[in-house]
Amino acid sequence: MSGTALPRYLQISEALIRDVAAGRLADGARLPPERELAVTHDASVGTLRKALTRLEEMGLLERVQGSGNYIRRPPSELGIYRFFRLELLEGGGLPTAELISVARQAKAPGMPDFGQSRDAHCIRRLRRVGGVPAALEEIWLDGDVVAQIEPGALSESLYYYYREALGLSIGSIEDRVGVAPAPDWAAPPVTLEPGVPAGFVERLSQSTSGKTVEYSRTWFDSARLRYVARLR
Repeated sequence: MSGTALPRYLQISEALIRDVAAGRLADGARLPPERELAVTHDASVGTLRKALTRLEEMGLLERVQGSGNYIRRPPSELGIYRFFRLELLEGGGLPTAELISVARQAKAPGMPDFGQSRDAHCIRRLRRVGGVPAALEEIWLDGDVVAQIEPGALSESLYYYYREALGLSIGSIEDRVGVAPAPDWAAPPVTLEPGVPAGFVERLSQSTSGKTVEYSRTWFDSARLRYVARLR
């Protein structure tokens, strides 16, 4: 079962944003010619140009007639995945997600307090970064936010889905990073073994109104991915 993929032009622009954030595309760097870049991203020139237009509107790209397209780093990170902190060891990597299960159920014992409902929507996903299947997510969205979630409506970016489908915008997060045994539902193709220690991230997410609406935990293969937080 897989989630709804982001439009191709958004995938391309988000991949470029993550390369900028990771320093793989420096401020002032000239991008390859558009036709070459379209081939690299397996997209039409029209789709590639739509992605570049989005970056230009965000202030990340300067298009110089007769010269080319140049990276212009903004003062803060932008993009749909600005809160996604896992990267390939060499930096960047477009996140994608495969839905494993979603169910409304009672919040699990031992969770931190969040939201008003006794129930939450438990969403389990396999995460790929740059095509590498190296992370598992378990996200708990408070039951008061929405009564029911249709699996087929979920986007690869949950925060994008929250905003577009539920009218809920995440404004801030608190992450706690450590090590924990991979869950018993880990299975190929993810590069984790159940019960074997893995990188671990616990997160509490707040809406722009200041309410804590989501708790999540992510297990990742530290031999393939790293957690990165940048301050500017």
